[in-house]
Amino acid sequence: MTPITIFAGQRVAVFGLGGSGLATALALKAGGADPVVWDDNAGGVAKAQGSGLTAQPLAEADWHGFAALVLSPGVPLTHPEPHWSVALARAAGVEVIGDIELFVRQRRIEAPEAPFIAITGTNGKSTTTALIAHLFAHAGRDVQLGGNIGTAILSLEPPSPARVHVIECSSFQIDLAPSLDPSIGVLLNVTEDHLDRHGTIEAYAAIKARLVAKAQTAVVGVDDAHCAAIADALQRDGVRIVPISVLRPLDDGLFADGEALYLAQSGARHLFASLVGIGSLRGAHNAQNACAAIAAGLAGGLTEAEIIAGLHSFPGLAHRMEQVGRLGPILFVNDSKATNADAAAKALSSYDEIFWIAGGKAKTGGIASLEGYFPRIERAYLIGAATEEFAATLEGKVPFVRAGTIEKAVELAAFDAGASGLAAPVVLLSPACASFDQFRNFEERGTAFSVAVKGLPGIGPV
Repeated sequence: MTPITIFAGQRVAVFGLGGSGLATALALKAGGADPVVWDDNAGGVAKAQGSGLTAQPLAEADWHGFAALVLSPGVPLTHPEPHWSVALARAAGVEVIGDIELFVRQRRIEAPEAPFIAITGTNGKSTTTALIAHLFAHAGRDVQLGGNIGTAILSLEPPSPARVHVIECSSFQIDLAPSLDPSIGVLLNVTEDHLDRHGTIEAYAAIKARLVAKAQTAVVGVDDAHCAAIADALQRDGVRIVPISVLRPLDDGLFADGEALYLAQSGARHLFASLVGIGSLRGAHNAQNACAAIAAGLAGGLTEAEIIAGLHSFPGLAHRMEQVGRLGPILFVNDSKATNADAAAKALSSYDEIFWIAGGKAKTGGIASLEGYFPRIERAYLIGAATEEFAATLEGKVPFVRAGTIEKAVELAAFDAGASGLAAPVVLLSPACASFDQFRNFEERGTAFSVAVKGLPGIGPV
């Protein structure tokens, strides 16, 4: 745990008692604050009370007595409208922040030189975060991995000059961290997502930009217009920039040419690493992730040899291009983390002869943007609420089956792939959808896929 002492002796409202909210309240209490907690879910309140925390209906509280409202990132801050707790806090002049902001402030007073690497992007941030953490851990460093990737930041050990915090940040978390100032900030890309929470793509991009605006070193992907503009603005402001690209050579920064990764300095280019044979880093999207991780590793003091060794030993990220089994020539890939079309495109671009399982709770635009990858798809197996919308998009372009469930889709896809006679068929779960119609989260969906695959007669390891 990281005790938060900056509000010692003060009352702090905490709303939202999921994993990060409960960790926040306990960290505040450990640091001498008086957290007052609440949640719209009675189960969360009961769990907090069982942990010795003071639960009180915040709608009835005197907000002038609070030093801050610490809000769960899952609770609306601005769109579609501010949550009632936010409205009450603002009416009383109480600042609204999140757990990342608490860590940032604590680090500033406790260990300002402690290495703090923060990563964001619409897609790829979890793999990049895991890869950066792996590079430092493989090199023998004390690494704390958390944030949006799973473990709440305040559940981690406190910041220290000898300890590297590698933290994935969602746009929701960044929006609640106004003084975010990592030693190394990584912004991979910005494409349309979460507009229900941010209103416009411009507002969403501006929030993402905050992660790198105050970084000592900013690693920025320059392959989309929003990030390219952010990089230009940072450079004008004097921030140290390391650009990365998978679309073109750079004179400075890191870029990929296929699976070859180059480090460029003042126009001189050095072949830094190759991803050939590293199955956990297959595809152009993973070349971007690897470039970002290399840049972060170099900025954090790792040697070239340490980084290359770490790349080759990286096991990959669960639910992201995760190879879960083989049945004869058929490879089964769990890409449940692909919760939008842009993320699914990364997987579809990485394979041919695909038997594609897709569907769930559709995002804006559906899968129309994936039409360029349709020739790679042998047959699609549609699941969940998006079935009819996706069927309309695929009609006349890709053969499809309304499978309904993950289990049925795996059964049908395995049979069809086995009967196809193809040399290297891939049964790919890459849903291009949120999971909330049938599952609690993408992890549960990916686990259901893996369980179904491992239940196939004759299935073996990759």
